[in-house]
Amino acid sequence: MVKLTKIYTRGGDAGETSLGDGSRVAKSSARVASYGEVDEANAILGIVRLYLSGPEDAVLARVQNDLFDLGADLCTPIVEEPAVPALRVTQAQVDWLEAQIDRMNVELAPLNSFVLPGGTEAGAFLHQARCVVRRAERVLVGLLALPDEKVNRLVLVYLNRLSDLLFVMSRYMNGKGADDVLWVPGGGSPRASASGTKRGG
Repeated sequence: MVKLTKIYTRGGDAGETSLGDGSRVAKSSARVASYGEVDEANAILGIVRLYLSGPEDAVLARVQNDLFDLGADLCTPIVEEPAVPALRVTQAQVDWLEAQIDRMNVELAPLNSFVLPGGTEAGAFLHQARCVVRRAERVLVGLLALPDEKVNRLVLVYLNRLSDLLFVMSRYMNGKGADDVLWVPGGGSPRASASGTKRGG
């Protein structure tokens, strides 16, 4: 059980922070930036939950806990034969996300256009959370490219799948797609084209 008895320590006043293994790094480091993005996404999901109840709220409650696991994973560099095994994201957590995506997606109206962020309050905030998760992915890819950083690659898989879940869930909360705000290429002008480029991954 985590026990927080003192909130301020003054340890970060010089621009450094401690990782899970006790090492000190700059707050501007790619590792700290990566789990900072995850923390922001988690905060937005807390706002989304103000508008939810029942099974959908339970899904995001689990995601919020998983994101804390993920942050702990990123906060602790991988070492060979650690004295105490660190908390790591697992394939089971990724599989659970995929199951939630499949469950919701089967009930959605087919898409004939790209979707603009918006719709219901929950739908709009889910889109915002999705964008922050995508940003976290980009920062994490930069961290993975650093030769001296060892990171659990399942973290990247989890974030990629989570962004998919948040997109599907935003549509689910928008009347299962009926209240989606659809993109009109060219703003509906005579030059508008029905073609587009898929943005995802």
